[in-house]
Amino acid sequence: MDILDYIISNWGLIVTRTGEHVAIVGVAVALAVLTGVPIGVAISQNRRLAEAVLYVASMVITIPSIALFGMMIPILSLFGQGIGYLPAVIAVLLYSQLPIIRNTYAAIRNLDPALREAARGMGLTRGQRLREVELPLALPVIVTGVRLAVVMNIGVTAIAAYIGAGGLGTFISRGISQTDPRQLVTGALAVSLLAIVADLALLWLQRKLTSPGLRTR
Repeated sequence: MDILDYIISNWGLIVTRTGEHVAIVGVAVALAVLTGVPIGVAISQNRRLAEAVLYVASMVITIPSIALFGMMIPILSLFGQGIGYLPAVIAVLLYSQLPIIRNTYAAIRNLDPALREAARGMGLTRGQRLREVELPLALPVIVTGVRLAVVMNIGVTAIAAYIGAGGLGTFISRGISQTDPRQLVTGALAVSLLAIVADLALLWLQRKLTSPGLRTR
């Protein structure tokens, strides 16, 4: 009951921290989509380039999250932005690249060659084929990559509290430092519920954006 009472009495603060958390993940993943999808499309034309890009993206994601957030501090301190919102967004942006680039690359590479030939036979240019045929067909797989990035980084963003970026990780960090299980459990529950809600929302969006002919019941 102590935990429930704590949640009720601090509901306004929980909503505020959730908004901060969503702002970090939402902006970072949106930027990752704007950069990662074009990169995935570009490397789909060159296997060696794809291997190099995916290798670099894989290396980034192996860096421990606390270390990556920490690395942002001295780098961005040169521009007066060592702690807070910006370094958190950049770190989450870097973590989001691999699933989005990899899924985009795989989706484009695995399209049926007959579809490309049919589009080419209709006189479509490379850009038109990409825009009107390839990307619509690849969209479900690309959105799956976005879902993976969002769910993964909702958890990673909890570390952002340690560099002053706020978010739900604030409850967890204070719960640890103050030996207060109420804050610790509140933060953990909120992060988990946010990840579940975001995943379900993106699953719904994925189904809406998928062509009716490609949907599976």
